[in-house]
Order: sequence, then structure tokens, then C-alpha cells
Amino acid sequence: METKQAELFKVLSVDTRIRIIELLKQKGPLGANELSEILGITPSAVSQHLKTLKNAGLVRYERKGYWIPYEINPGALEKCGEFLSSVCTCGCKGTGEFLKAELDKSKDKVALLEKYEKKLQEELNKVQTQLEELKKEI
Repeated sequence: METKQAELFKVLSVDTRIRIIELLKQKGPLGANELSEILGITPSAVSQHLKTLKNAGLVRYERKGYWIPYEINPGALEKCGEFLSSVCTCGCKGTGEFLKAELDKSKDKVALLEKYEKKLQEELNKVQTQLEELKKEI
């Protein structure tokens, strides 16, 4: 594995950084103080996490006066997703399809499928919420 890819796993191994990425994806550009309030940690801690994410190329910013809004770097996240899909062993190849072999191995097929259904429903709910918000803006 390349060093850069290993570093990416290291960067993404911190829960707070994952939360920051999720928040920026959901809410769009946010400053360190806004993220600090939402996450319940100090602005300096948020700034350190943002610096790490920026150095990894996952977020970017453009100063607007005194405000520095951070946003997701969609190209970098897409490459990250492609890489993770390439090393994923579930066999879904990024499609989210359930591997028949995993289902065949399972002792409790119903529980496994119910768990998968719940995850899919949660994802669908997120998409529907975002869609409703976008429609309100139009």
C-alpha cells in the first residue's frame, strides 16, 4: 500500500474528523467556530482537525474576510471512496449490493438482512431529507 493511502486511513481513524466530514457534507461550508459549537469541542481542537483534513486534501477553504469557511473537496472524497471500494472485501464494489456468499454463511439470515435493510433505510432517509431541503430552496 502506498504511504499516501496509509496516511489517509490514519487521518480518517479519528471520529471527530469523520463527524466534521459528515457535517460539511450535510450543511455545506462551515467555519471552525460553527463546527466547534456543533461538535461541542474547542475551536482550536476543530482547527487542528481541519488542518489535518486539509493537508490530506479532503477539505478546502477560501478566506472570505475574517470568516474561513471549510468545505468538502468532492474530487478527493470520490478518490477516497474508489480506493476504499477497491480494498473492500465484501464484494459490493461500491454498489451496496449484498454478497450472496455472506448471506449463505450467515446462521441468522433474517437478522442479517434486517440489519442491512435498516442501514439502507437510514441512508434513504438522509437522501430524502436533503432532497426536501433542496426543493425548498428552489
